[in-house]
Amino acid sequence: MNDNSQMKPAGRTVDIVGIERVMEMIPHRYPFLMIDRVIDVVADVGAVGIKNVSINEPHFQGHFPRRPVMPGVLIIEAMAQSAAVLVVETLGKEFEGKLVYFMSVDRARFRKPVTPGDVMYVHVRKVRQRGPVWKFSAEARVDGTVVAEATYSAMILDS
Repeated sequence: MNDNSQMKPAGRTVDIVGIERVMEMIPHRYPFLMIDRVIDVVADVGAVGIKNVSINEPHFQGHFPRRPVMPGVLIIEAMAQSAAVLVVETLGKEFEGKLVYFMSVDRARFRKPVTPGDVMYVHVRKVRQRGPVWKFSAEARVDGTVVAEATYSAMILDS
């Protein structure tokens, strides 16, 4: 199963958003930039973020030294960053670099550890938008297997 399948509904589609463009769209930087690219962006619908998990990431020094596991909160952050790229693609350039704050994280489930060497595909779907508040559902997959899922909402700040 290809991890980027099921993302071609109607809407304006962008095939790949590379890391340089991601960094124009969202304000996150190393060591807190949790996605390497976004593929299959369908404005106002959904997108797939990709995270190449590397042992060189700083959190693996302490989580856990003998059995490195990507922290669940960072998986959730990768979901949020993938959704932020979707929001900018939907709303346009004037929203590039805006801060987006979590309002809620619901039904978060962690099904399998994510470890160095994994390529994590983060599938995000817009559930709804009301003004600056957006709600999303997301699944993170490694090798086609769901490793985490959550529903969350965030607010875009205008300043």
